[in-house]
Amino acid sequence: MKAYIFPGQGSQFVGMGKELYESSALAKELFERANEILGFRITDLMFSGTDDDLKQTNVTQPAIFIHSVVAAKVSNASIHPEMVAGHSLGEFSALVANRTLQFEDALKLVISRANAMQEACLLKPSTMAAILGLDDLVVEEICASIDDIVVPANYNCPGQIVISGTVEGVKTACEKLTAAGAKRALLLNVGGAFHSPLMEPARQN
Repeated sequence: MKAYIFPGQGSQFVGMGKELYESSALAKELFERANEILGFRITDLMFSGTDDDLKQTNVTQPAIFIHSVVAAKVSNASIHPEMVAGHSLGEFSALVANRTLQFEDALKLVISRANAMQEACLLKPSTMAAILGLDDLVVEEICASIDDIVVPANYNCPGQIVISGTVEGVKTACEKLTAAGAKRALLLNVGGAFHSPLMEPARQN
């Protein structure tokens, strides 16, 4: 069985999509259509921007979505997936890949979502971290013991949880979780505390 699994925030990198743009007429057409819909050349930021440019939520989300969908459409000539799935933002990419949503409509939804979440990110410095090698219950208990906002956000697999919260809360949690035996506590390259109570303002929008 063949499947596409689409990523969420944190998977961005400078240069993303450039090779596709330069090697595929279909990819170039889709990238340019995205630039037109967004009203700015997001391809400039994707291909030759900075890490800080791409870390901004209102850039990160459409950039990852566009790259994911373009890559899927270009590879469809040789790969025909029987299933699709997506993590967080990646759900929109999956819905385009299985033709539930059109690329243009989904991109408009993504940028609306990204703008609302960007506003929430600006209200309080926040971040996320991946915790490896601890039981879920230990992570949950340590997060609950911290006098700040920090919560388990993504249960990726046994022994790997992503936590989300204020910058100070996440840093404190990482220190305590490492002391409790975590094999690794890695801050993620994201611009906010996604899947946490700090995103409540975005939901209200």
